[in-house]
Parts: sequence; structure tokens; C-alpha cells
Amino acid sequence: MEPLVPWTTMAAMALAALVMVLTPGPNMVYLISRTVSQEPRAGLISLAGTAAGFLVYLTAANLGLAMIFVLVPWLYIGLKAVGVAYLLFLAWSALRPGGAGMFEQRALAPDPALRLFRVGLITNLLNPKVAVMYLALIPQFIDPRAGSAMTQGFVLGGVQILVSLSVNAVIVLAAGSIARLLTARPAWTRWQRRITGGLLGLVAVFLAREVPHAAKV
Repeated sequence: MEPLVPWTTMAAMALAALVMVLTPGPNMVYLISRTVSQEPRAGLISLAGTAAGFLVYLTAANLGLAMIFVLVPWLYIGLKAVGVAYLLFLAWSALRPGGAGMFEQRALAPDPALRLFRVGLITNLLNPKVAVMYLALIPQFIDPRAGSAMTQGFVLGGVQILVSLSVNAVIVLAAGSIARLLTARPAWTRWQRRITGGLLGLVAVFLAREVPHAAKV
């Protein structure tokens, strides 16, 4: 019996999710900063909050959030504008003189588990990459002729969540070692900041270009 969502479609979804998660964004910055400043356990608790955010998006998108954004487009525009502003802030924080890269040690006070989870959740809910993923990208993989669009949406969203959590878990567990390596090589740290800031800026510009288009929809 053929699955509702073909294996080839799920593989394509997994590849798209991999590209998205490997592009630096608010989730990655927060997870790494908490791991480096506190411990891997803190990063994994924050990742659990990120997972909860994915589930919120997954459920809302499949229950008609996309239709709400079509009927009230300023909500979608506002969400993207906030996300773009946040990404630009992160890019400037990395590129400005004296700025810090994702893997640099920071003097941050340890957060309790509940706060780690809550901030991970909120960071993901305000992440424009996730909004784009669930409201614009995943629907392109759904075939209405294959059966329930809602079921397909949950399956494809599940693939995205699995890929994202797996990659982020690896990043969290490796963050400490990477931080120590960069600390011993200051030149590498500077290039890491430049690359991270540049990528964040490019993502912000790409998303900003989509805001006028969303206003016309």
C-alpha cells in the first residue's frame, strides 16, 4: 500500500528542511548562546521549547492559519516585518565592531529550565523562517488529489520537525567544542562572525523583499 505522501515527496521535504535549518537564524543563535554560556543540557531544554513552537505552527497551519492570513493580510505582514527586524538586529550584533559571534563565550546568567523552555518557544514562534516554512513552503508539497490535505500537512510538518530537531541537537552537543576551538583561533572567530552576520543579513533581505508581495495578496 502506497503511503499518503510519496517517499520522494518526503525526501524533497527533508532536503528543504535541511537547507532551512542550516541557514543561521534566531533559533540557532539562541540555542548556541545558551549552550555555550550554560551547558548542553540548557541547549537541549531550549530545543524542547523550539519543538513546542514547531508543533504550534504545525497545528495552526493545518487548522487554517494560512486562510486567516489571507483574510487579514496585515497579520502576516506584521509577523514577517518583526522577524526581518530581529534578523537584521542579529546580523548587526555579529558584524558591528566588538560584536560577538554565535560560538563566542558570553557572560550570561544561567536561566532556570522553565525560562529556557519558554524563551525557546517564543523565539521559534517569532522566527520568520518557520512562518515561511509552514505558510508558503510546505503547502507546495501537498497534492490535493492524493487525499486529505490536512493529513499530508501533518506528515510533511513531522518530517520538517524531525530534520530540524536532529540537526539542532547535533549543533547543541557540538557547540562547546566549537567554541573552545574558535577561542584558541581568534582569526577563525572573526570569520565566523562575518559569515554568520552576512548570512543573517541575506535572509533578512530575502524576507523583506517578500513583504511587499504579501501586501498585494
